[in-house]
This record gives sequence, C-alpha cells and structure tokens, in this order.
Amino acid sequence: MEGSIQTLRYLAEEILEDMTLDEKIGMIHGGELFKNKGVPRLGIPPLVMSDGPCGVRADFHPDEWINVGNTDDYVTYIPCNSAIAATWDRALARSAGNVLGQEARGRGKDVMLAPGINLKRTPLCGRNFEYFSEDPFLTAQLASEYVKGVQAWDVSACLKHFALNHQETNRLLVDEDIDDDVLEDLYLQVFKDVIDEADPYSIMTAYNKIHGEFCSESKFLLNETLREKWGYQGFVVSDWGAVHGTKEAAEAAIDCEMSVTNDFDEYKLANPLKKMVEDGEIDESLIDEKVIRILILMLRLNMIGEDRLERKDASYNTFSSKAEVLDIARGSVILLKNDDNILPVTRPAIKDKKVLIIGENANRIHSNSGGSAEIKALYEVSPLMGLKSRVGGGTKFDYIRGYCSKPDSNAVDNGTNWQELSLENGGGKQQDGTDADKELKEFRAKLRDEALNACGDYDYVIFVGGLNHDIDSEGVDRRDIELPYEQNELIEALLEKRPDTIVALIGGGCINMSRWIDKCKALLFMYYNGMEGGSALAEVIVGDVNPSGRLPETFYYSEKDCSGVSVGDFGDENMVHYRERFHIGYRYTCRENIKVQFPFGYGLSYSDFEVSNTSYNSGMREVKLTLKNNSDFDATEVIQVYRLPDEMADYLQLVGFEKIYLKANSSIEAIVPVKDKFGIGNYAVGKNVLELVKIV
Repeated sequence: MEGSIQTLRYLAEEILEDMTLDEKIGMIHGGELFKNKGVPRLGIPPLVMSDGPCGVRADFHPDEWINVGNTDDYVTYIPCNSAIAATWDRALARSAGNVLGQEARGRGKDVMLAPGINLKRTPLCGRNFEYFSEDPFLTAQLASEYVKGVQAWDVSACLKHFALNHQETNRLLVDEDIDDDVLEDLYLQVFKDVIDEADPYSIMTAYNKIHGEFCSESKFLLNETLREKWGYQGFVVSDWGAVHGTKEAAEAAIDCEMSVTNDFDEYKLANPLKKMVEDGEIDESLIDEKVIRILILMLRLNMIGEDRLERKDASYNTFSSKAEVLDIARGSVILLKNDDNILPVTRPAIKDKKVLIIGENANRIHSNSGGSAEIKALYEVSPLMGLKSRVGGGTKFDYIRGYCSKPDSNAVDNGTNWQELSLENGGGKQQDGTDADKELKEFRAKLRDEALNACGDYDYVIFVGGLNHDIDSEGVDRRDIELPYEQNELIEALLEKRPDTIVALIGGGCINMSRWIDKCKALLFMYYNGMEGGSALAEVIVGDVNPSGRLPETFYYSEKDCSGVSVGDFGDENMVHYRERFHIGYRYTCRENIKVQFPFGYGLSYSDFEVSNTSYNSGMREVKLTLKNNSDFDATEVIQVYRLPDEMADYLQLVGFEKIYLKANSSIEAIVPVKDKFGIGNYAVGKNVLELVKIV
C-alpha cells in the first residue's frame, strides 16, 4: 500500500479500535514457531516469518522443530552475505535480495529474517559468514541494495542483529562494554545508514546485553535511539528467545516476542502481560502501540486493507533465479595468488589430460547446515561436479578425498532439534580445540598417503579444502583461524611433490595459510557460494570467467593480529570489552603496521590494470580517473577510495568504491562517488587497502 506512514498509522488505529485485549496480545507474541496470531474475524492474517539469508528456510511443524518433510520447500540456495560482499557489486547485492524476496513471496512468507549486518569485529565469530564485512561503508552500501531487492516483492527484510552480536559464546547473556561514541558512530551507524538508504520494514534485536540491558528490552537502544532519535517506525521483533522480562519488554519499543519453545501463551508478552494489564501494572496503550506498528507493516505489505488483492505474486525455483545466483557466485570468487600464470587452465590445454581433484570440500555440500541459515537447496553444484560438468568427457577426472572432517562427514544429517536446545548453556560456546582421536588421525594419514601416492600420475592437481559448517555455524565460535582436519600437512606435502597444485579454499572467513602460502603458486578462495558455487569456481579455473572478487575482510596470519582479540575481549563468559574503539580490521592493522596474509579489498585478476589521471572534484564529491586494461582478457576491476587519517579520525576508512568492467586492451574514464561523513579530507585511490598509491 502506498502512502505516508502517518496515513497508514491512521488506518491501523481504525482497525485497532475493534480489537479485544486478547486479540492484541495474540499479535505481539508467537502463536507458532514462525508466526504470531492473526485476528480472523477482522480479516487479519498471522504474520509469517522465515530465516535467511541463504534462502527461505524449510517448513517446520507449527509447534515442533521438526521439518514437515514435504518436497515443496526446496529453494534456490543464495550465496551467503560474505560472498555477496566479496563481489563489491551493488547490482549483484540487489540481485541477491531480489531472489530472496521473490522466493519468500512464492513460499508465502511475509518477513525474511535477513540480512545480518553486524560488522566482523573478529575472525572467530561463528556467524561471520552471515555478515558482510569488517567495514561499515561496504556493509551499508551492499546491505541497502539487498534490502531493496527483498522488499520489491511485498516482503519485509529484517535487519539483524540489533546490536553488537559479534560472538556466539554465551550470546544469551554476555554484556557489551563499549564507549558511547564507538557504539553510536560505528556499530549503530551501520544500521542507521541502511535504514536511511533502504527503509527496511523490520529489525530483529540481538540476544546480548548493552550496558547491562538486554537488547530486546533496552530503552536506550529501542526507545531513545531507534524510535526517538532515528524516527524509525517499522516493526521490531526479538530474536527467538531473547526476551527475559514482561514489564521490561512491554515498556521497550519492541513489537513482537518470538522464541523456540511451544508454550506460546506463556511467553513474556502473552498471558503474563495480560495479567499485568488487568492488575494495572502495565498500561494497555503500550500494547496498542506495538499492534499499530504490526498493522502498519501489514498494510505496507498489502496483507490487509483495500489493497490486499494487489499484493505481488511470485514463483520460486525459477530459471531466472538460478541465473542470478550464478552471476553472484561468479562475481565473488577471489584469486589470491597466481604466480607463473598457472591459472587459468584453459579447456584446450586440459583436453585429453588427466586431472586429480583432492579434498573433502570438492565433494561436499554446505546448504543444509550452519544453524538458522540452513535451507533445503533444490540442488547444489559441488566443485567436483562443477569441474567435471564444465569441462566435459574429453578430460579424465579422478577424485580422492585426501582429508576428512570426520569419517562419515559426507552423510546428511536431517536432524533440526538443535534449535529446540539453543537457549541452553548461554546459547553458544567456543570450540574445544580437540580435532581428532588416534583412530581418526590414522584414518587421515591413510587418506593423505593415498592422495600423495597418486598425485604424480596426473597432468593437473587441484586441491579443494577449507572450512565447513561444523566450524562456521550459529551457536559456536572458532577457537582460532587455523586450517582444520590436518589439511596443512596434506597441502605442504602436495606442494612438495607437485608445486603446480592449484589450491582452492572454501569458508566463512579468514584462514591461516602461513605454513605453505609461500610455496603455493595458484590460490583461490570463495565463501559459501550458493547452489552454483561449484560452477562458478570451475569457470574461473578454466578461464571462462575472469575472477573479480575482492576480500571484504582482512586475512590475518593469526587471530591475535586482530584488534578485537588482542586489544578487546572475545569469548568472555560475561563481558566483552571494546577496548580497540574504532580500530577494527584494516583500520587497526594499517595503523599498527601489522603484516597480514591478504589485506582488505585484495583480489587479483587474469588482467593487468593501470590507474592514472586521478583527481578529486570537491563540488561533486567524486574521484575521477582513467582505468586501463592492459591485457587480452575482458575483466572487471574494483576501484577503492579511502580517507586518510587526520585530526577528524585517526584511522583509514573506505569512503567510495566502484566495480568497473573493461574490454581487453581498452581504457575508460571512471567516476567513483565519495561519501564522507567528516566532510572533505585527503583521499587515496587503490586496488586494495595496502595499494593506496594515488593520492588525490
């Protein structure tokens, strides 16, 4: 429904007049695991929510964390938010949101619980793959486009987790100790920027506390900041099980309580709230305000009112959606090393040759795990399938596992009852650090020997490893950034025997590769890259696609090189101290001159680009430059503009970027808009944060 919020509010108030107290209370808490209660006699349906961001989650029974088990909830698997960030492409971010919104509408959902926009404060957070970046500007720019894509389908996006959800360890109870200016100007500013740019219709509160208040009950966060200071009038929902007190939540500007238990009428904003109203402890007007905001959301989505018949229809699992997620996956693959131009291995070169593919991740799918980001993918192309299907039968491919996470790791676990237990023991923990017993180590040694004994008999060797959702997952944080499952031993030995081994890693974030990185000539990285991730990786390896992904986060040598771990606290049972203040990610490593494996914004191409004639137009607030592609490959480059540290801010900060496509051996005059909240400063242009050689 079009119209101002004030108009919608007037219509909502009219509807509210006919509602009983029981009907109002039914709308502000869960009536099922993913629905509130509607008011059938007034034509008000329940509000149907679903997890994201990698796709619309499978259907559950109304009051049990058990999949319904039908075949109608298979969906398009979208690259994770980190993969979207790796594209550095606003159009592809909009495309990802478009697919999610269309499929949500096709599945009958009203609110998609995505995107996650918490900054990657440390590389240890188990849900980092659900977040975009360590940088607030890159996050806000791409998340805004994502939200616009979702909401084009009469579906609400839901920003999460508001705010400071940077660890899974003890996430239900941990308190955040942070200076007010850092909270407001860094971590909350990202949410405000997306709200101002994209008008997301809903927001989800985080589990943790800020300054001693649970986020779902925080008057500072919800009443004073979100509602009064920012003027946000959208729908606010709790994370599942994040409400602790009836009076506190009633007085906070949160609109709906959801949880993981099936005692719906005993939720804090259910019967306990009704009793407090009847006893005169809570004014009913507080409930009215929550219901009004829910009704406004429904009016905006054309769920109720005169325009309800105009609500968009949509399909899911369409051919166009598959094409869109393939484009996103292509744009997110990052080339980190290519010494001696080992890549690409073109199809003419590989024809009639023997190729050995090694590594569990070559043959593993990732869509069905990871916590609430899990989905039932219609299909998922593994790297092994992507390479074999892309190159065809003229090449002989063999696969050897090489390493294992656990002996039965290729088995599919259909259990989902982890969520029913997700409110126990503080809600999460760090991994215990134990990787394998003696029997498993012996099994890995056998797999390793098999790969090493075979690799000399092949023309090409490709290793595909990295992480998986046993490590990158809701409810568990990483203990360190080491490569697990004895992969280092395998890669070191492989590179000793076959220095031309192509290494491809998959994961949700930073991995320490220092044991073998100097010996590796060809290295690719991709995040969990959707249903066509294996296709995209294969296309890059054989040269059908010129890689254009760039790192949206710093790849450290050690987690101790990250300010969130070495300066602040991570994993504390009760309190997190943000002692690093504004200096997260590259802001910290650049200021302290800390050597990193690969810097923020880094990524190579099969082409060689040249930047020249750089100038800054202060009136238009934009950088102009000439970009030249000095190669025989069509290619895409990401131009990045950073504000240099000065008296306004003592840290480097990204203030502009553009992804620019160029034909082979051509040049273009390019413009990069600059958005600098401090006003005009001194700027540097580069291809990543360590190549800031063009000062303007």
